[in-house]
Amino acid sequence: MAKKGNRVQVILECTEHKGTGMPGTSRYISTKNKKNTPDRLELKKYNPILKKMTVHKEIK
Repeated sequence: MAKKGNRVQVILECTEHKGTGMPGTSRYISTKNKKNTPDRLELKKYNPILKKMTVHKEIK
């Protein structure tokens, strides 16, 4: 039987968009190695609704 990998899919959600009253959400799907980065992931990604680069945090 094949060995399970340490890579898992995570969902990244915009933190700045939550504060505004605008409808919709900016979410991205990415992968991470849970052995190397056990804490939550934070990446700067483009938010098409706000039309700028914002910080996206991992959600559960």
